[in-house]
Amino acid sequence: MTTKRYLVAVDGSEWSDRAADWAIKLAQETGAEVCFVSAIDEAKHQPLYVKMLSAPPKDLSDVEAQVRKEILTPLEAKYADSGVKITSEVLSGHPTKVIKDWAKKRRPKMIVAGRRGRSKVADLVLGSVANSLAHMASVPVVLVP
Repeated sequence: MTTKRYLVAVDGSEWSDRAADWAIKLAQETGAEVCFVSAIDEAKHQPLYVKMLSAPPKDLSDVEAQVRKEILTPLEAKYADSGVKITSEVLSGHPTKVIKDWAKKRRPKMIVAGRRGRSKVADLVLGSVANSLAHMASVPVVLVP
């Protein structure tokens, strides 16, 4: 039997915290597991890399450790007594793409995300990761207000 799993895209914003709350409550009711996933957008942390013309890509392990410490570990601690099996991962790449690819490989029952993320201005100008996921994901996407 396949394990029922919900992927929760988190970025440390109040909206992703609400998405985490919603997913944990649903997981308690349905016996599902929850995986918190946070994506590091490499483009924001390193310059354009052209082999032999620019410096090699920056090691993002410090950024990954910071994301784990500031976002994922507090969420895991907050829900440790929820009775829900919780895992977490930090992914590197454009958030929409890496979350969509993760979902395609791991086949969660749904993706849960906050309706907005950390950058309200970027959401308005570029479109949000949540909105993009809703259009591109291969599983249902729940956008939590």
